[in-house]
Amino acid sequence: MNPQVALLALGALVLATALLGMALRRREGRAKHVDMRDRVDPRLVGADAWGERATLLQFSTEFCARCPGVHRTLDAIADDTDGVIHLDVDLTHRVDLAKHFSVLQTPTTLILDRNGVIQTRFGGPVARAVVEQEIHRVTGDRHVSV
Repeated sequence: MNPQVALLALGALVLATALLGMALRRREGRAKHVDMRDRVDPRLVGADAWGERATLLQFSTEFCARCPGVHRTLDAIADDTDGVIHLDVDLTHRVDLAKHFSVLQTPTTLILDRNGVIQTRFGGPVARAVVEQEIHRVTGDRHVSV
C-alpha cells in the first residue's frame, strides 16, 4: 500500500473517531424524555418503595470515576426536595439490570414518577439545575428553581 494513502486513511479514521466522540459528549447530561407505560417494581433494584413524588435512580459501577460526583449531586437534590429519594445501584455484578434498563454507560440516571414509571433518562454526569427542572416537570410542580 502506498504510504500516502495509508496516512490519508489513518487521518480520516482519526477525524471520524474525533467527530463521533464529540457528538457523543454533546449528548451527555441532557434529559431524554422517555415514553414508557410500564411500572418498575422497586424490588427489582433492591428497594422497598419509590419516593412519594419521584425517585432518582442512578446506575453506577465500582470503576466509574464520575459516579461519586453524580451521587453527591443527586443525594443533595433528594435531601432538598420533599418526597424525592435517591437510589444508587451498582451494576458491577448486576449485568441483568444493565440489560433490563439498557444501561450502556455509567453513570446513567433515571427519574421515575411516584408510580415507578420512568419519565426521564440521563447519560453521563448531570447538572443539578437540569435534574431539578426535570423533577418539577415529572411531579407537576409549577415552581422551577434553576
